[in-house]
Amino acid sequence: MLVRVVLRNWMSFREETTFSMIASEERRHARRVFRHRRLRTRFLPVAAIYGGNASGKTNFFKALNFVKQFVVRGRLPNDPISVEPFRLDAGSSGQPTFFCFELLIGEQIYVFSFSVTAERVLEEKLTRVESNSKEVPLYERRADDVTFGGASETSDFHRFLAQSTRGNQLFLTSSVNLNFPDFQPVYEWFRDTLELVGPDTRFAPFGRFMDEEDPRYKEMNALLARLDTGVIRLGGKESRIEDLPIFAGDIQEGMTVQISMGGPKNRRYVVSRKNGQLITKQLVTYHAGEDGTEIPFDPHQESDGTLRVIDLLPAFVELSSPDARKVYVVDEIDRSLHTLLTRGLLENYLNSCLSNAKKQLLFTTHDVLLMDPELFRRDEMWICDRQLSGETTLIALSEFKEALTDRDLRGSYLRGRMGGIPRLLLDGLLG
Repeated sequence: MLVRVVLRNWMSFREETTFSMIASEERRHARRVFRHRRLRTRFLPVAAIYGGNASGKTNFFKALNFVKQFVVRGRLPNDPISVEPFRLDAGSSGQPTFFCFELLIGEQIYVFSFSVTAERVLEEKLTRVESNSKEVPLYERRADDVTFGGASETSDFHRFLAQSTRGNQLFLTSSVNLNFPDFQPVYEWFRDTLELVGPDTRFAPFGRFMDEEDPRYKEMNALLARLDTGVIRLGGKESRIEDLPIFAGDIQEGMTVQISMGGPKNRRYVVSRKNGQLITKQLVTYHAGEDGTEIPFDPHQESDGTLRVIDLLPAFVELSSPDARKVYVVDEIDRSLHTLLTRGLLENYLNSCLSNAKKQLLFTTHDVLLMDPELFRRDEMWICDRQLSGETTLIALSEFKEALTDRDLRGSYLRGRMGGIPRLLLDGLLG
C-alpha cells in the first residue's frame, strides 16, 4: 500500500509537499479503512484529487510515473535523467528534485527516498520502520559512496554493488539487476503493485478481453454489460499474421505478444503460440442485433466514453477482488464519462473494500458531483491549487475548517473557499 509521498521541486511543486493515505480520526465509512494492528495505523483505500485546469493534478500523476519508470527501467549509460524541476524562478531550476515514498509491503513499512538532477543521483536512502517507529537504515548513498546498515553487513559484494552503480542510476535498481535480493520487495512494489492509467491510455491489458480462459474474462464482460454502453461483450477476432509487423519466429511456445497498429483505427492485436500454432486475434466489441445475434465492431467505431470504460475495466475488475494488492492511480478518471457511470464504478470498488483489504485507488477528477460525504470521507478528498507564483499546493479537505463545519462541501468548493478552482477573468471580453 501507498502510505505517504513527499516531493519537492518537481514541475509545479516547488516547496515540499506531502500526500498521505493515513486515515484521520474521522469515523465516516470506517468499515472500509484498513487497520494495521501491529503498527496501530489505519490506511485509506481511496483518494480523489480535485483542482482547476493546470492546477498541478497531472504533475502529481507524472511524479509517480517518473519514479516508477526510473526505479524499474533505470537509465542507459550517459542518458540524462528526465527530471523536471520548478522553472518559474532561477533558484529552483538549478536545484535537485526530491522524492520520498513510504510503503507498506506485506507487514513491513519501508521508506525510500532520493534526490536527483538531470545529470546524476545525489542522495538515496532506504530504511525499514519498526513497530516503535524507529527507522532501521538498510543503505544510504551520497554521490558514489554507499553505506550499509541494518541486517546487511558490508562485504566485498556490497562494495561491488556500489561501484557498479552509475551516477545516472538508482542503487536500488542496480542492486536488483545484479540479483541482490535484500531490497527487491521495494523494487517489485514499483514494478508490480503501482499501476498508472493516463487519460489516453488505450486497453493496456486488453489481451484479457480475448482469452476466454483468463479468469477475469467473464468478470470484465459481465461488468461491461451492466454499464449501458451498448457493448454486450468484448472479444477477439482471428486475423492473419501476415498483416502484422512482427517476426513470427520471435514468439516462443506459451508466449503472448500484444501489438498496437496505431493510426486512426487504433487496432489492437494479441499474438500467441499454443501447441506450436500461432494464434492472432484482433480486439473487437460486440453489439446485439435486432434478431439477437452478436454484431462485431472495431473499437474505433465506439464512442470516446465507451473506449474510456474499456480502458478502466481491467483496473476496476482487479480492484474488486478481495485479494487485490494493487495501487491504481488514474489521471482524469471522469474523462468522457457520465457522472453516474463514474460514480457507479467507484461505488462498486468501495463496496469491496473492507478493513483487511490492502488495495488502493487514487484518481484526479473535475467531477464535483463526486464531492459527496456519502461517497468519500473528508480525508479521502484533496484540493490541488495553483498559486499566483505558479507553484502547486496539495491539501486534504480534512485540513480546511470549512470542510469540517460546512455540510455543503460541493458548494463551498465551487465558491472558492478551499481553492482549486479556475480564476476566470472574462468580464468584458465576450460582450
